[in-house]
Amino acid sequence: MKEKVIIYTDGACSGNPGPGGWGAILMYKGNKKEVSGGCKNTTNNIMEITAVIEALKCLKIQSDVQVYSDSAYTVNAFNSKWIYGWIKNGWKTSNGDNVKNKELWQELYSLTQKHNVEFIKVKGHADNEYNNRCDELARNAIKAL
Repeated sequence: MKEKVIIYTDGACSGNPGPGGWGAILMYKGNKKEVSGGCKNTTNNIMEITAVIEALKCLKIQSDVQVYSDSAYTVNAFNSKWIYGWIKNGWKTSNGDNVKNKELWQELYSLTQKHNVEFIKVKGHADNEYNNRCDELARNAIKAL
């Protein structure tokens, strides 16, 4: 039986592009771990994807994971099955354009193959304490740059 892990993530940018940060909270068996980081020149979407990647990289064993994110871009890539179309089309969109942030999507896809990952969309900047804390972690990471 796989371990069950809950992850909340968020990304932020001061300007888009501009300095950015990401934050994540991993919850497992009553324990919480917070991780965050930043980049001097990035985009909000890159930080959103990076938050999920870095959180999944923290997992030491194969797990059943629920990822909560306020990023429709990140959640819909999996729940609307966009990523499977991108892979099938050689990392091209349905319009034939190159997929933006391809390397990040490839890394995230690879990590989702190691775990059973469910993506769940949450409303950003609402009353979700974990999403709000991830936003705080991301914004603090920007300040720390």
